[in-house]
Amino acid sequence: MRTEAKSAVMDSSIVTDPTSIVTDPASNANFNEAQIEHISLKWNVDFKMARINGIATLKIKFLKAIEQIILDGRSLEIKKVRIGDDDRKFVVEDAGIFGEKICINVGQHNSGDVIELIFEYSTGAECRALQFMRAEQTADKKGPYLFSQCQPIHARSLLPCMDTPSIKQTYDSEVRVPKGLTCLMSAIGKGAPREDGNEWVFSFNQPIPIPSYLLAVVVGVLEKREISERCAVWSEPSIVDKAKYEFAEAERMLATAEALAGKYVWGRYDMVVLPPSFPFGGMENPCLTFVTPTLLAGDRSMANVIAHEIAHSWTGNLVTNANWEHFWLNEGLTVFLERKIIGILGGEEMRQFEAQVGWEDHLMPAIKEQYTEEHPYTRLVQDHKGIDPDDAYSAIPYEKGSALLMYLEQQLGDSTAFEQFLARYIKNFSGKSVVTSDWKDFLYESFPQKKSVLDGVNWKNWLYDVGIPLSKPNYDGHLLREAASLARRWMDANDTDLSKFTPAEFRSLSSPLQIKVLDIIYAGVPLPKLKVARLDEVYNLTATGNCDLRFSWIRLALKAQWKPIIPTAMRFVTNYGRIKYLRPIYKDLFLWTESAAEAIAQFRKSAPFMHPICVSLIEKLIPK
Repeated sequence: MRTEAKSAVMDSSIVTDPTSIVTDPASNANFNEAQIEHISLKWNVDFKMARINGIATLKIKFLKAIEQIILDGRSLEIKKVRIGDDDRKFVVEDAGIFGEKICINVGQHNSGDVIELIFEYSTGAECRALQFMRAEQTADKKGPYLFSQCQPIHARSLLPCMDTPSIKQTYDSEVRVPKGLTCLMSAIGKGAPREDGNEWVFSFNQPIPIPSYLLAVVVGVLEKREISERCAVWSEPSIVDKAKYEFAEAERMLATAEALAGKYVWGRYDMVVLPPSFPFGGMENPCLTFVTPTLLAGDRSMANVIAHEIAHSWTGNLVTNANWEHFWLNEGLTVFLERKIIGILGGEEMRQFEAQVGWEDHLMPAIKEQYTEEHPYTRLVQDHKGIDPDDAYSAIPYEKGSALLMYLEQQLGDSTAFEQFLARYIKNFSGKSVVTSDWKDFLYESFPQKKSVLDGVNWKNWLYDVGIPLSKPNYDGHLLREAASLARRWMDANDTDLSKFTPAEFRSLSSPLQIKVLDIIYAGVPLPKLKVARLDEVYNLTATGNCDLRFSWIRLALKAQWKPIIPTAMRFVTNYGRIKYLRPIYKDLFLWTESAAEAIAQFRKSAPFMHPICVSLIEKLIPK
């Protein structure tokens, strides 16, 4: 029981029923007995105390005759729980890595009954969903900043909720922030903010039911640039025009996605470029995609991340994995759809290239380096009993999942029919949460004439076995051969050959191909230090503005144990918070005796300014 609740009405007789059916191992809530239909939020953002204070009203419908509601929580300071003016007794039980169980005695209710459960509360000191930043930590240093990250199970530290993707709810909100700051949420704004003394009050409504992990908020000194009638980008003023240029293709990508997946139902597709500490490349919050500033390469070369987040508007946000064991249904389908968009806009050979890169440079390292070929996290469908979903996060659901879909597309022999299947799948399960058997059953129903082909798929191996799949898609390797040719020249070169390399041969390649050159070299034996130095001299890799390219360069140089890269690597992990970059680079730095002590010290120094999700993951990499 948490001490924060001592001032409220408590009842130690309330206990959780141990026989309750649990369909989401990461949730404590009794969502199989009652479900939240709508959430109303009245929040006050307190930057001085780094907390959100306010009221959350949960409209709950009973599915069974029960007298107790169990919700997820973590580090929440609950002052009062009531139904109308009637205070309700509750207890908060520790649930280990899954936070807390909030057990509320609501009195006997029957199936079909609806109540409104009102919480007066504030977020706590261990709120994993929020990162508060002082003005000096932002790009423009004009005001404080706040952003959230609720996926996978951090909404429970933002409000009492049923923190599972198994259920969805609508929400509305009223958020008070200091005057001069802008608030945005994963919802549609209700006009201009209302002024109230030294505060601005922003109002939002999300009429489409969403899972808890898609609740999102950002507050800061922000400016907006329109891209189209339904697309805009927000960021701090100093980078907003750069962001508009970088993401100018968003409307075109959105229209292409609609042609593949069906009508875009969310109204707005806005983006907000967050501070560098944001731990992901993007987050598909409805109406407001969060993106990392590491995408601002200046040449639109990293816009495929936007295609990915746009695709989530259908696969993930409309059709959602019912729990995190089936995360591949969100991410594998989204990567497949993302690459379909890229193929339509940039050519099928680019889609093929991206898919092959996904297999070789993301899936294989995840299986062989991040884990091992026997590790249970290398399964597509996983067992998360007693597991924090953050700990299982990797490229595997993304790349193994999308590879399965591409393999099926090829086995079925009709890409148009497979695209139509995907659109029908989205339409059929829109608004629902699904598991792998739902997807597989619908696949069989959609291709009755191809049953023998589907029966020939090694489903056990693809879905449930660890390690590398026994089969894989066929890739058109035309573009990859260009990159491989240059990489092979570097790997085979003798000392006298090094003078023959020129900047022009590298600049003539697109950014994805440049990255692939370095990744092919990285995958081989460590490059001699003389070659590493020459690589940087000819291609000026340390100074590149493309973060993906710089990441590949740093890893290549660290593998070669080239000492001049250490300061560059340290700056990189200090300046950016993207897990995709930090986890591999910190791991490399920790394992090299030349850099380990400095890297550990740098991490300890940086940790207070990093996102808590990222801190938790990097902490686990430090050698014991």
